[in-house]
This record gives sequence, C-alpha cells and structure tokens, in this order.
Amino acid sequence: MTLVGGAMLWPLAARAQQQVLPVIGFLSSASNVAPDRELTHPDFRSGLNEAGFFADRNVKIEVYAADGHYERLPALANQMVRRQVSLIVAAGGLTSARAAKAATSIIPILFIAGFDPVKLGLVSRFNRPGGNATGIGIYTTELVRKRFEFLRELVRPLSTVALLVNPLSPAANIEIEDMEGLARESEFRLLALQAKDEAGVKAAFASAVRDQADGLLISADPFFTTRRAQIVALAARHRLPVIYPWQQYPEIGGLMSYGPDLTKAYHLLGLYAGRILKGENPGEMPVRVPNTFELVINETTAAALGLTISPLLQVAANKIVR
Repeated sequence: MTLVGGAMLWPLAARAQQQVLPVIGFLSSASNVAPDRELTHPDFRSGLNEAGFFADRNVKIEVYAADGHYERLPALANQMVRRQVSLIVAAGGLTSARAAKAATSIIPILFIAGFDPVKLGLVSRFNRPGGNATGIGIYTTELVRKRFEFLRELVRPLSTVALLVNPLSPAANIEIEDMEGLARESEFRLLALQAKDEAGVKAAFASAVRDQADGLLISADPFFTTRRAQIVALAARHRLPVIYPWQQYPEIGGLMSYGPDLTKAYHLLGLYAGRILKGENPGEMPVRVPNTFELVINETTAAALGLTISPLLQVAANKIVR
C-alpha cells in the first residue's frame, strides 16, 4: 500500500513542480508560423542559459505572436498579464514594447526597440530606468541615412531611391520624413512605398521597378524580417539593388545590410532576463545601447547585378559573403 500510494503521489508532485516554474512571455509582432526558437532568437536563449536558466527545465518560454497584425498586440499583452507570466520580453520593436507597457506596471518588461526609449516614454532615463521596464535601444531608424550612403557608394547613379516601410509601424512616418529631408539635401527622387502583407510587398517591388528606382531601402520592421526570403527573391527577380537592416538578408542572397549586431543585443537581453528572474529590479538595470554596427555585402549578388564593390566598401565591410 505504501508503494502504491507513493506511485500515485509522484505524478501529482511532478505536476506541482512544473507549475511553479517561472514563465517568460515572449511578445512578438512577427509571424506565428515561424519556429518558436526563431521568434525567441537563439542568442536570447544562449544568454538565458548563461544566466542559469534553461527552457522546460527551470523556466518556461511561451510565445505570443501577432503574425504581423500589430493591432493584436494589446490583446496578447493583456493575455500574458492574465496568465501571470513572470517576465514579458517585448520583441519586434516599439509596437510590442508599448503594448506591454500599457498592459502592466507590475510585471517586469524587457524590450528591444529601434528608437530612443526615453523620448518615447518607455523609461524615464537610461542609467536608472525606473518603473518595470528596461532593455535594448538599437536605434535602427537613425541608421537610415547611413544605409543610403552605403547604397550610393555601391550603386551609381542613384537618382531615384525607394524606401519600403510598414504603415502599421510607428517608425514608418519617422523614416519617411528622414528620407524626405535627405532627398532634399542630396537631390534625389524619393519613392515612399508601403506594405503590410505579402501582396503589398509584391506590389511595392512592382511599383519601384515601374518608377525606375535605382535602389531600395528596407525598413527594420520585423514584419519584413520574417518575410526576408520573399523580399530577397523579389529583389533578385527584378534585379533591384537593395540595402537591408540586418545581416540575415545578405546571408540568404540579399545585396547588403547595415545595422546593429543583433547577436549581441539578444544575448544581453537573455542575460538581463536571467537577472530579473533571480530577483533584480528592472528599474535599476540600465538600458543598453549597442556600439557595434555591421556592414555586410554579398559579393555574389553584387556581381550578378553588375556592381563593383569599391575599395572603400571593402575596407568598411565587416563581412563579405562569397
């Protein structure tokens, strides 16, 4: 009877132990058809592991993905609050961070956003954010001008430039206004294109070709990142030189990219998550800003487009994909 009783109690004890595991809610604006490990980013998981936490062993990771429908993010954030997750990781830019911030002032929030988080009200200051949020400010929007300069160095002449943004993103108007000012300064024609779904991306490329764009800049919006295979294929089909925000694009055949090192950013986010799970106050943890930016060029794609990588770009490039 003692053995039988012990056997009956063991599954109950195991379930009780599982229920007390801390839960990280990963709030993503990206596609929910992508593998969870891609949405949560392997470098986030490695940082979490380094901090002593391993998925399904001593922490649970649950993904809440909006599949590019940003209007779903507030409901998903509220769902996480009702779930009483231990920590919200707001990935996928400002929209996710704002949704998490509006949903709770108690549950710790880690964000990774491409804007100044102080100006946008996510935190009160960088060194001691205060409140329940901290994270990484990657300033992707401010790099639009630099991407234009690199594209102009590779593509000559560059008299008509297209910019592709997601109209659902708060970054869209900021990037368009920035490029409009740059167009006036550098005297080129700007084509501001918008896409919020797969059909819109196809239409945007068709419009860029029809209006004879010499080159295209892709916004750092996560909607585009999860559809990078489609975007790179369209660029190749239309023989359109494109510069992207992340190196994932040239790694699969895109022409070139310039942006922060996301590997380090997500690794740091994982370390921060571990520290918060151990009891640290996010309001006392400084917002970090990456100081490493990478220019990546795909030499094979450049050759296919008849473009020559100048000595200046060869020296500036952190990586040349061959």
